[in-house]
Amino acid sequence: MANVEWQIEGVELANCNCAYGCPCQFNALPTHGNCRAMTAFKIERGTFGDVKLDGLCIVMMASWPGPIHEGKGTWQSVIDERADARQRAALEAISLGRETDPGGSIFQIFSTTVTTVLETAYRPIQFTMDLEAGTGSLSVAGIIETTVEPIRNPMTGARHRARVTLPQGFEYTEAEYVSGNTATQGKVALNFTGTHGHLAPIHFSTHGVVR
Repeated sequence: MANVEWQIEGVELANCNCAYGCPCQFNALPTHGNCRAMTAFKIERGTFGDVKLDGLCIVMMASWPGPIHEGKGTWQSVIDERADARQRAALEAISLGRETDPGGSIFQIFSTTVTTVLETAYRPIQFTMDLEAGTGSLSVAGIIETTVEPIRNPMTGARHRARVTLPQGFEYTEAEYVSGNTATQGKVALNFTGTHGHLAPIHFSTHGVVR
């Protein structure tokens, strides 16, 4: 049976426990041997079949005991409380990698590396982001707080800009790399300061990243 046709356009804010640059982006092993990460998406325009998703947000938190490709990960999704029942079902399906071609997107690929999927939470999500300024924040009360800011030159304090292009990436095509801080409360423990973060425009569909 064919997948539901869906697509979302918007922006992404992400933070993980690796050093700036995130070795995963270059097919290298994670800085500390394991991966712990959050990523949040603000949908500017989106549909899932005939369900509109404009203006809604998704947050995903995950941890793996080793490199992501070795699996055994734990995953939790947080979906915008403003979503109605049909929108909630659509966003949960997307965030858990359902209704997506194999290998098509970060959602589907990561879903194959997870063995523990925690119950989806439906909460108010506060999301701000300025791609050019290299700043952003994500807040879900009682669950997660993330802030990102530009990487700074350790000698002068001047902003150090770095953009990476991945023409065949399954998460983004181009991202601004930044410095992030995350603290969580709950079953997915994410607590790091001054680690890799990135901000990116995104456009996903049933069939993968739209370029």
